[in-house]
Amino acid sequence: MAAAISTPDASAPPLVELRDVRFGYDDRRILDGVSLVVPRGKITALMGASGGGKTTVLRLIGAQVRPQEGQVLFDGRDLGTLDRSELYAVRRRMGMLFQFGALFTDLSVFENVAFPLREHTRLPEPLIRDLVLMKLNAVGLRGARDLMPSQVSGGMARRVALARAMALDPDLIMYDEPFAGLDPISMGVAARLIRQLNETLGVTSVVVSHDVDETFLIADHVVFLAEGRIAAQGTPAEMRASTDPLVRQFVDAQADGPVRFHYPAAEPADDFGMRW
Repeated sequence: MAAAISTPDASAPPLVELRDVRFGYDDRRILDGVSLVVPRGKITALMGASGGGKTTVLRLIGAQVRPQEGQVLFDGRDLGTLDRSELYAVRRRMGMLFQFGALFTDLSVFENVAFPLREHTRLPEPLIRDLVLMKLNAVGLRGARDLMPSQVSGGMARRVALARAMALDPDLIMYDEPFAGLDPISMGVAARLIRQLNETLGVTSVVVSHDVDETFLIADHVVFLAEGRIAAQGTPAEMRASTDPLVRQFVDAQADGPVRFHYPAAEPADDFGMRW
């Protein structure tokens, strides 16, 4: 399955935009002046080494954390200026696929998908039932509706979580490591679903992933984050052809390069003295 490669449409206003965002914890800077545009209707992939700030970007978009400097805009609105009710209304336009699914273990597959509908709407139960079955059918799991999370495989759990993320028909779906821990078959199924749902529903997607092959197959635009900044960005084809050392290290799975094997430390002589 090969996705059509396209660059973001500059004429369409972005659904999500980060403007010169800075964020960190205590003295540790996670993002340092990041400006990022997520175009509507496209799949934008965030890639880079662990600790580069990818999941932090998702948390900023969902307003779980606020930038210390800069702005995060959703559909043109600065999330930092919204009150609680306005923020909750914006969040209802977002779906989130958490790493490893994060299903409610005491609820059945059906009840997991029904949860956001019951929490955020006043729809009658017959309509909720039909909507849940439609979402489960879209991910191929209508027949698993009565199973518990402990009775489904890891790949199936991820698909149930995707159905739950789609429950409210969001404008934006965020995926945090959707391929982590999956076997090749389940990984291929997950990638195909992300691409198909994006095209069928017309949603905007942000995918955080370390899996180069599957992500490059479905992404329209790839952004590499490193040391709190955007190191490189472009289409998957452009990233595969890039000569940037960081991109090459990541794409070619090199053990050492701009992302060092050794974490910064004192000189060996300072730690071990002259014993060695």
